[in-house]
Amino acid sequence: MQFDFAPMEGIAGSLYRRIHARHFPGIHRYFIPFLEPRDGKCFDGHDSREIDPIENEGVPVIPQMLTNRADRFVEGSRILAGLGYSEVNLNLGCPARTVVTHGRGAGFLSRPEELERFLDEIFARSPLPISIKTRLGAESEEEFDSLLERYRRYPLTELIVHARIRTDQYTDPVRRAVFARSLENAPWSVCYNGDLFSPADIRQFQSDFPQVERVMLGRGLIANPGLVRECQTGEVLTAAELRAFHDDLLEGYQAQLSGARNVLCWMKELWFYWSGLFPDCKREYKAIRKAQTLSAYRDACNGLLSREPVTEFGY
Repeated sequence: MQFDFAPMEGIAGSLYRRIHARHFPGIHRYFIPFLEPRDGKCFDGHDSREIDPIENEGVPVIPQMLTNRADRFVEGSRILAGLGYSEVNLNLGCPARTVVTHGRGAGFLSRPEELERFLDEIFARSPLPISIKTRLGAESEEEFDSLLERYRRYPLTELIVHARIRTDQYTDPVRRAVFARSLENAPWSVCYNGDLFSPADIRQFQSDFPQVERVMLGRGLIANPGLVRECQTGEVLTAAELRAFHDDLLEGYQAQLSGARNVLCWMKELWFYWSGLFPDCKREYKAIRKAQTLSAYRDACNGLLSREPVTEFGY
């Protein structure tokens, strides 16, 4: 089985991808999250840095665009092709309100006729092959059959399915029985995404869907950066590895970001996930969240980074 790293906005930026790939090789592809092509310059400063080949050197990446404008998608694809990328992914899965209210991401799924016109144009004009990351529908799982019928009209390189509808957000249970319909007479590769948090979760998924050759991991892989290796070899994440990974990230963010406050914001976001590796860590995690200086932060997390993490957990 192959493992992809989900486009986790606000976490899986170029710095994180490079450091993760160096410490934990084995990811088939990292998806560059939420590129928003615009009129004029197309990609702004942040997006330009994210797609810079130098920023992604040695890391297998696929850029993902978030737009409902076919002309912008095509122009973005042209720029990406010029940078040497061989594929682009369309985001039809993000359920965030700020995205959905503008008819992008999973919000585009509630506009089927407009979506069809968009797909007609981008598949006719894009210089790059296109994959799609989708949800099962906007308001109901019953929408998925018509979505699949629509997708089958196009030469996708792959369909990545997050097995929830838009209104499920990330909290309601995944709908794997509905996901199974994407495998019926699929003319392209199908990748699964949703609630694979531990090696046990992945083993159960493989048992239930042996025909699926690729899964996309998001929150589970952030929470346990060694998750893929553990699935592949049985080698569990150690305290020494997590500390080394943490220290490289901290050093990298200090070099990249302006001010301790911004650095702490990024590191605390990671600890929201990493805290699950340490049962009964409420006191230590609270100290991490309250830390206002880098010195206080290092003191707060030092104890946890000395403990062996527990990787069989539920998120």
